[in-house]
Amino acid sequence: MDGTEHAPGPIGRPQNGPHGGRPQDRTRRTAQDGARDGAAPQGASPAYIRLRAVVAVARFHGLELDIHDFVADPAEASPSPASLVAWLDGQGAVARAMRISWRNLVRMSNSPPIVLLLRDGGAAIMVNTQPARNVVWLRDPLCDDNAPAVPVDHARLQRLWGGEVVLIKRRRDESEADAPIGLAWLARMVLREKRSLRDIGIASLTLSVLQIFPPLIVMQVIDRVVSYRSMSTLVSISGLLIIVSFYEVLLGYGRRELSMVLTTRIDARISLHVFARLLALPLDYFERQQAGNVLGRVMAIYKVRDFLTGRLMSTVLDLFTLVVLLPFLFMLSPALAWMTLAAAALIGLIVVVAMKPVSRMTVRQLGAERARAAVLYESVAGIRTLKTLALEPIRRQFWDEATATVIRWKLRVGRMANWPQTLATPLELFINRGIILVGAYMALKSPSAAGVGALVAFMMLGGRVAAPLVGMARLLDEVNEVMASLSEAASVLNQPTETRALTSGLRPRILGGLSFEHVTFTYPGAASPALNDVSFAVPPGTMLGLVGRSGSGKSTITRLLQGVSRSYVGSLRLDGVDLREINLTHLRRSLGVVLQDNFLFRGTIRENITAGRPGLTLEDVVRAARLAGAEDFIERMPGGYETFIEEGSTNISGGQRQRLAIARAIITDPRLMILDEATSALDPESEALVNANLERIGRGRTMVIVSHRLSSLVNCDQICVMDQGRVVDIAPHAVLLQRCAIYRALWMQQNRHVQDQPWDGPPGGPSGGPLAPVGIQP
Repeated sequence: MDGTEHAPGPIGRPQNGPHGGRPQDRTRRTAQDGARDGAAPQGASPAYIRLRAVVAVARFHGLELDIHDFVADPAEASPSPASLVAWLDGQGAVARAMRISWRNLVRMSNSPPIVLLLRDGGAAIMVNTQPARNVVWLRDPLCDDNAPAVPVDHARLQRLWGGEVVLIKRRRDESEADAPIGLAWLARMVLREKRSLRDIGIASLTLSVLQIFPPLIVMQVIDRVVSYRSMSTLVSISGLLIIVSFYEVLLGYGRRELSMVLTTRIDARISLHVFARLLALPLDYFERQQAGNVLGRVMAIYKVRDFLTGRLMSTVLDLFTLVVLLPFLFMLSPALAWMTLAAAALIGLIVVVAMKPVSRMTVRQLGAERARAAVLYESVAGIRTLKTLALEPIRRQFWDEATATVIRWKLRVGRMANWPQTLATPLELFINRGIILVGAYMALKSPSAAGVGALVAFMMLGGRVAAPLVGMARLLDEVNEVMASLSEAASVLNQPTETRALTSGLRPRILGGLSFEHVTFTYPGAASPALNDVSFAVPPGTMLGLVGRSGSGKSTITRLLQGVSRSYVGSLRLDGVDLREINLTHLRRSLGVVLQDNFLFRGTIRENITAGRPGLTLEDVVRAARLAGAEDFIERMPGGYETFIEEGSTNISGGQRQRLAIARAIITDPRLMILDEATSALDPESEALVNANLERIGRGRTMVIVSHRLSSLVNCDQICVMDQGRVVDIAPHAVLLQRCAIYRALWMQQNRHVQDQPWDGPPGGPSGGPLAPVGIQP
């Protein structure tokens, strides 16, 4: 099935024909129209044709893609090869854009379909070649997969095609985006930069060799120039020293430049993967965790990043110096070289012994810092409530206690780490200062020992050799904190994600038919099920109301419909297709959801309404705002649809925010809409306005409306009454008043002031019959 065949498009748009607006708007509009209609649109733009070609070739490899997932660059009239490759890589494919000559193209007779990028911004699909006839067989991306291909020779193709192709195949192995985050994942991330690592290694090795020359030159100056007072030798050595110093400066600059590029590339890749992994986590995970705690754990990955691109990299680069200079030290004085190695080994032993107790305390310190960060995040996120209730002293007390805990553990860690530092300092001083004294003593005792020049050269080189040895030992000290930080980040980022559900599955045409068959669902950790053997069905185009007391399972039904939770028992079908088999991105983009408390992003009103489809035009925005009853107050604002909404929506009222959320939900013309207490934040006038438009909004689509105000559900085709996770009855309003005691009781509670007298009939309805059984079919 074509991944783009039946996705919803914008509301109220002509089905075929050219469209107005900016080029990228026309691209998106044409694509959405074609996707909604299930057929190729007339006058399709080259950009749409190019995307259809990529989708068709990806489908050949078993990848179902949706054109709506592609985010176009406003500066590109048609998707560039780089944009297509980046999109495909993010969708689980391996893609490569390249230029190829006709001679090589026509020889690719056994290759899978290839996307040919045409000069006009469109594309064609090459399905076969015939080298003997010197032709290639092309298929129109807008046609069906079974449509016949046409032969095209070189003369005809070169007028349309400049040599650009996109090769696509499915990724079979585990990608970095899916692999568990750990040291192996980070190592693979670094090793991907093989070329940069090779260049840095060559530069480091060359620098290490060049570092041998200055001590040798000093040795020659002392032994030959000073002893024999040779001016010509001094001039020659000075010239050599200047040349070596020049190359050392040049190579040092090059290595630093390469290291900076390498670290920034690794930093960018880690940041992109971490954020993508965070977004792929399911919603119920965030609902179970404290937001500040999650952010604190995720940010710990950047400590690991700093370690990899900072201390670790510098120490590894210093190892080149060790490898090159250590043999030279043994050549100058084996005894002094062994002393240097022994002192460095003792430093490493001290650090290794201290690792375990320091590691335990470091974990406690990180936990305390994470708890303090959670207090800070919670205080900033709830600053309005904090100020309103004058909670500053209480929150300050929480912060003081959290800070005191952090300081206490930080002091303990510092004291514990101070002991190995104190024990290692004498050994470092021996390497830097004591070696020269031992060497002088050996020179005085044995005439065959190293001379003065050799002793000075050894002192100069010994410090450079000892530095990486000591650095390696101290590196072990940082490994404790790094491993603890990595464990904290992995505890969040290695949670099961929705990646597979978001990128695979069926993409059926959504009409809105719902069918629950013996559905049971229990929240993690709950003692009783939120839904217990729920069964009902409604056809497409039904306006369904969900009512019941708090905790009866109304919102749980909407969560299951959105794919937030998929661990239910039973069968939940959408238009006859099991909901768990539907691509999650396709499902959620086919829904319009309005919650009781909706979040608006910092940006303009227009940007918030078009958040799901940034390519839609102002005409679409105005139409959606009019249906949601938001047009009047938007036009009264100074900037109209370009009015900027501050963070937290502080410059608009709750009712205005709710109407903007409704406009955002209906602008994509979804076939299935979910309104979960969507009018609860509205004033009576605004609620009346939205309710008056509900019939118009719901025309031709299925609507699931959760509301405690039964008066807003009177015109629903069906009203499902729930109690303790079960369906008590499902029928229109008038029928429920007669036969459903729970619904009648809720109605009487809310309308007692308009009733002349309470209902005094039999509990089962006018006829005294029993309540309708669970699972009644409308």
